[in-house]
Amino acid sequence: MTLTPAPVADYAGDLSPTQAWSLLQDEADALLIDVRTDAEWSYVGGPNLATLTKHVLQLSWQIFPQMQVAPDFVEQLCAHAISPTQSLLFLCRSGVRSRHAAAAMTQAGYLRCYNISQGFEGDKDSNGQRGNIGGWKVDGLDWMQP
Repeated sequence: MTLTPAPVADYAGDLSPTQAWSLLQDEADALLIDVRTDAEWSYVGGPNLATLTKHVLQLSWQIFPQMQVAPDFVEQLCAHAISPTQSLLFLCRSGVRSRHAAAAMTQAGYLRCYNISQGFEGDKDSNGQRGNIGGWKVDGLDWMQP
């Protein structure tokens, strides 16, 4: 599979959820990092990579409930023995926090950091609700709730 992510100056690029799934499927060491909060993982659910015989690494970019950036995010992720050339795919609710996480890891020297641009729940619809326009769930990818 050939990926053509959107060029972004601060990280390797943006991927749609289906492009991210394909990359996770095709690259044995590709890693999905869900940067949402404990509350989101507990109440909204998250990606399920069991059919790919992989797991999702959950590591919050921001600390709930104050939502300040986790000061040791990069160090925590580096503690997982990741390679600087490994594909790291970052996911949040809508693609905003994950973009910042991808940029931070790129700045730390990791070369293949991707943002999953629509996130897990996608954009808000005309009623101000997520989960109907774009995102991991809407794209029909495997997910589960605890």
